[in-house]
Amino acid sequence: MAFRFVAANEHPDHDTLNSFRKRFLKDIEVLMVQVLMIARTMGVLNLGRIALDGSKLEANASKHSALSYGHIKQLEVQLQAEVKKLMTLAEAADNEKIPDGMNVPEEIVNTDTVQACNDKQQIQPALERLAELPDALGKLEHLVADTGYCSDANVNACVEQKVIPLIAVSREHHHPDPMARFTEPPPLKEDATEMESMRHALLTMAGRALYAQRKSTVEPVIGIIKSVLGFRQFSLRGLANVKGELNLVAMAWNLKRMFVLAG
Repeated sequence: MAFRFVAANEHPDHDTLNSFRKRFLKDIEVLMVQVLMIARTMGVLNLGRIALDGSKLEANASKHSALSYGHIKQLEVQLQAEVKKLMTLAEAADNEKIPDGMNVPEEIVNTDTVQACNDKQQIQPALERLAELPDALGKLEHLVADTGYCSDANVNACVEQKVIPLIAVSREHHHPDPMARFTEPPPLKEDATEMESMRHALLTMAGRALYAQRKSTVEPVIGIIKSVLGFRQFSLRGLANVKGELNLVAMAWNLKRMFVLAG
């Protein structure tokens, strides 16, 4: 009833809703954090252990997605010229007026959309985004991720941020020895590297228990968003727009989850 009152009992069509969504995509990122703060106040969120995972979604490809070699070369020259112009504008942004309408960019608790197929480059950006969350949400202690994120650089990046990494070094066997879950590894050698320390932690009973929670935290969220909410393809084009579109879906998931937990 409240929404009907605010909308003067009007029923906006899909074009109106879509225009509203596109207009406020940047604000959705701020609203994401506000929703997290509400969840914290409700007592259903405490930032401490983060599980990181990714999934592929189809893009809204343009008609130029299949390009001839000649068109690609022509486009390459054009883009190189445009990049050079934008770099010049960015360098002079403090001293010169940027043309009207042009924005030179300075470039669950969090989302991101990237065009890379490899997950190994996503740990550092994720740590940076998580560090920007309000302190009131809690302190990040563990980062759990599957083997696709495993590298020495990612492990070291976590340690530098005082975050304990629990990133799988290799794929687990489907039918491990059941008694292996109740054994502890030999003591860690004193001169162990960060990677060796993490590998040792994953073999401990406590480490295995923490890593196992990934299957009941981040993985179901991705499955529900794609299968239940039906979000399997972006409707907008451009990386900035699809980032906002995913933030909107993630915020919808958080609100639904908060409603269930508060019930």
